[in-house]
Amino acid sequence: MKKDQTISPFRVLLPVGIGTCLSLLGDASLYAVLPTRTIDAGVSVASVGILLSANRFVRLILNGPVGIVYDHWRHRRLFVLALFIGACSTAIYGLTQGFWPLLAGRLLWGLAWAGIWIGGNTIILDIARDDNRGRWVGIYQATYFLGSSGGSLLGGFLTDRLGYPQMMVVGASLTLIGALVALIFLPETRALRQEAAEFIVSPRHSPPENANVSNPYGKVAFALVTALYGANRFALAGVFSSTFALFLLEQIGDRVHIAERPLGIATLAGLALGLSKLISMASAPIVGGLSDRISSRWRVAVGGLVPGVAGFSLLAIASPLAILVGVPLVAITGGSNQGLSTALLGDLGNVGRRSRQLGLMFTVGDLASAVGPLLAYALIPLLGIKGVYLLSAGVLASMFLVALRWAVRPMHICQLSELHKEIDHDYIEP
Repeated sequence: MKKDQTISPFRVLLPVGIGTCLSLLGDASLYAVLPTRTIDAGVSVASVGILLSANRFVRLILNGPVGIVYDHWRHRRLFVLALFIGACSTAIYGLTQGFWPLLAGRLLWGLAWAGIWIGGNTIILDIARDDNRGRWVGIYQATYFLGSSGGSLLGGFLTDRLGYPQMMVVGASLTLIGALVALIFLPETRALRQEAAEFIVSPRHSPPENANVSNPYGKVAFALVTALYGANRFALAGVFSSTFALFLLEQIGDRVHIAERPLGIATLAGLALGLSKLISMASAPIVGGLSDRISSRWRVAVGGLVPGVAGFSLLAIASPLAILVGVPLVAITGGSNQGLSTALLGDLGNVGRRSRQLGLMFTVGDLASAVGPLLAYALIPLLGIKGVYLLSAGVLASMFLVALRWAVRPMHICQLSELHKEIDHDYIEP
């Protein structure tokens, strides 16, 4: 047995998770503070939507090629390179000012995140199996949400106390540390990917072509997995993350007093977004582990959409109690279905093309999350932020109906554990 085939999953998960987590600090900080610190950044309010979406638009072009590269090249080298590029992009935010330098930084971050996110998920799927895929993917997703929440909390806090440029320099330094951790400790995992859904063929039999995706609904399942991920990214990363600071500014003004002490809106927005990401961080591994124990991940995904519909509807009411309840509900959906989408894609098999499938799914997600801020800021003058949140609730409700219909089918692609048992019975030599 080759040495890399005995790698402990935690030896892989820790460095890739730390690298992903720290890489997100600058990007998450920008979402939390840029809408209220446009003067410090040297940009106009009208350009905020463009800047927050630019990195996602460039990934529409890059995700596919990056996925193909991961299918053919060593995963560790590509992932570490992407982390170092991410540190450079975050440094640009703090060391420059104005629309064009910030746009350049956002485009560079788009390249970095394509490599980080496709690579990180590919690496985790390399070490995951059918009976633990939901759990491992969920744990990795938790590191994503930890980075996002940490960026929102740290970004808002440091911006109000140190200033916008200084906060971004801190974020770049932490991203660099994550890149160094991955460089030193992350092993290569590409050789492990063939172990997923692997079976031994007897001399008298040959397996059916693409046996682990022989379900006739496989292509439909992939389309629905992609739609689930896209709906989640539109509502959460697109609309909610980019408008919540403005929503609070509209509801309570630029400063609130808690225990007779003033609290800046950037700090408050960062606190709320950070806490919501922490809730998502907790829900991802819990829901992922649950999906490993039941016969259909889709049924879990259907249940995960319900809190999002309720949460956005409560935010549209905009009372203090509705906001306090609505934000955690939205966060639960954000954590559960982002991780489940990746686990569902891993269930589809086709290991040699897995990274490009991830690239395609993430391209749809990036399109949805890039359109989200642009559409939200375009509709706010017409519908108000409350109306935009109702629109997001409608998107999730539509996905709920589609996913529910698929989940109750008597046989679908996600019931691979039973499918593999049938294959093993027919094709493994006693």
